[in-house]
Amino acid sequence: MNSKEQILHDAVERLSEGVGRRHRRPSVARLAEAVALIKALIFPEFFDDSVADDSMRRYAIGVNADKLYAILCEQIARVGDNLDASALALEFISELPELRRVLLTDVDAVYANDPAVDNRGEVIFSYPVVHAMVHYRTAHALLLKGVPVIPRIITELAHSATGIDIHPGATIGEYFAIDHGTGVVIGQTCIIGNHVTLYQGVTLGSKNFEFDDDGHPLSLPRHPIIEDGVTIYSNASVLGRITIGRNAVIGGNVWVTTNVAPGAKIVQKR
Repeated sequence: MNSKEQILHDAVERLSEGVGRRHRRPSVARLAEAVALIKALIFPEFFDDSVADDSMRRYAIGVNADKLYAILCEQIARVGDNLDASALALEFISELPELRRVLLTDVDAVYANDPAVDNRGEVIFSYPVVHAMVHYRTAHALLLKGVPVIPRIITELAHSATGIDIHPGATIGEYFAIDHGTGVVIGQTCIIGNHVTLYQGVTLGSKNFEFDDDGHPLSLPRHPIIEDGVTIYSNASVLGRITIGRNAVIGGNVWVTTNVAPGAKIVQKR
């Protein structure tokens, strides 16, 4: 029998094979730090104690923006040698005011839909949907700029923390609310309009896949289109490239695989 030293040596040698600079990957810890900085920039009164003093506000925000720029440059450079990491980081940071505006509409939507909440600050501090949407809207913006890998890591950080699984490729409009949130799944090609509300356990997924000649699944539109004003209650599954019409209501625990007319209500049969 091999000695302990020999076994450990052999394991290390085998694990070290193929590891090198060409296999650099982004750092999950650094990306988590980047999202924390984004939260501090978007909601400084809530996530950055240093802005409690108004005289320090501009300085603190400037320091955080500079830190965010450095992390984004570093991490984007790791995922693509042909990407202009500096330009992409600056472009993303320039869009943060608009990102904040849209996220505040999500906060308003949660506040308007939940009688259990007392004020918008409570929503920002403690509701998982805000955490998930900061991650999603950040990831979606980076994905639109052609940044690979990083957007999926960012949304998976929120998935792990909240149980809300939103693919960065999904398109989600303004005033988006998720009540509770645990178990919500929103697929890559899903398109969601404005003023849409989901409850816990909702799946906006695909019904089946198409494959290429080599047997690999094709990335085609395969998730639902949810029009403005739709409400989908807990544990409903809406599957396939179907359209849920404007102001429709999908009741809890139903399985929807065909188009739903605007204003319709789909509920379980008694």
